[in-house]
This record gives sequence, structure tokens and C-alpha cells, in this order.
Amino acid sequence: MTDQNEALGTIEHRGRTYQAKLERLIPHPPAAVWAMLTDQAKFVDWLAPGEIELRTGGAAKLNFVDSGIVIDSTVSACEPEQLLEYSWSGPGEPERPVRYELEPAGSDTRLVLTLTTPDDEDIARSCAGWEAHLMMLLAAIEGVPIKFPFERFQATRAEYNKQLNG
Repeated sequence: MTDQNEALGTIEHRGRTYQAKLERLIPHPPAAVWAMLTDQAKFVDWLAPGEIELRTGGAAKLNFVDSGIVIDSTVSACEPEQLLEYSWSGPGEPERPVRYELEPAGSDTRLVLTLTTPDDEDIARSCAGWEAHLMMLLAAIEGVPIKFPFERFQATRAEYNKQLNG
């Protein structure tokens, strides 16, 4: 990974929500990154088992067996190889949109992940979880999937908390 892919994202407080943006430069074309985000045989290596119907209004279901978290939501935006958005929520939970935007950067892909949460939730924890999953994505796209990097989660959660309280 490059230093750029180690940098923390940014968090903004927007009324009653937090919005976080995390960016990664992935040394693969958008089609390969899109497949990692949308092909259930690939996203299981960095995210969780499940399915995502690639159309606005389609189902987005993920099952994080180890943590007991179940995502059961709807795709709110889908533009192949450019944009995917769904809520990181289960039934009856507040909306927590997660948005993946892909743009070509030479032969690479710039991935911008935007996460929005209610401001009464632990955004530092959410960002740290995504930091860990993005590390897993970078490994999986290279064909060397890794387990959830708990050390990365802990370290980045502490740093995000400093960012919020600084």
C-alpha cells in the first residue's frame, strides 16, 4: 500500500449527521474494483457474505456472521463502474448510507467511500471499521485476502476520536 492509502479520511458534522469520506487509489482499472464491490464471490473476501442487486431499488443484504451484524437494505444509487450506494442498516434502524464512487486515475482507480451516520452514533468506530475493510479490499484485489485487521481498526479508531475531539 502507498502512504496515500494509509491516510485517514475526513469527518464533517452536518446538522444531525456525520459524513465521513475515505479515499483509496487502487492500482487496478474501475471494472476490477467494481467487481470487488458487487460480485458476491469477490466481496465476500473483504466485506461479508451476501448479495447486492445492481439496480436502484434492488436488495442489499450482507451478513457479518462473526459480529452478528445483518445489513438488509435497498440500493439507492447504481451506475455500473462508477457509483454504488445503499444503507448500512437493518430493518428498523436509522439510514446510514454508504456510497462508493469510482473514477479512473490513469490506469488506476480512485475509490471514494462516503459514509453518513446519525450524529448520536460512534462515527469513529464506523470509520475504523471501514478503514479495516478497505485494507481487506486492497489485499483481496491483489489475490491475497486477509482476515479483519483488528490492529488497524483499533489504531484508526483512536485517531478518528482524536480528530473529532481535537
